[in-house]
Amino acid sequence: MAECTHLSEVHDVRPHTTRGCEDCLKTGSSWVHLRLCLTCGHVGCCDSSPNKHARKHFHHSQHPVVRSFEPGEDWVWCYVDQVMLDVPLTS
Repeated sequence: MAECTHLSEVHDVRPHTTRGCEDCLKTGSSWVHLRLCLTCGHVGCCDSSPNKHARKHFHHSQHPVVRSFEPGEDWVWCYVDQVMLDVPLTS
């Protein structure tokens, strides 16, 4: 079973916004689902969204671990190890 090797980069973060993808809000774009960076609190849109801001944030910042920022979802994903964590983390 694959493991995430980046848990040391996970912090107790506060989302930068609760209104949506912070980059889409700035540009007037739309999103499908939201992801929360567990290193800094950036809220970005998912890969199904037109702008894929969560992944762009990862490539720019190298912050590897995100969790779903959708109500009722508590999964966690590591972009580097490409693994979903078995035990959801809380932020």
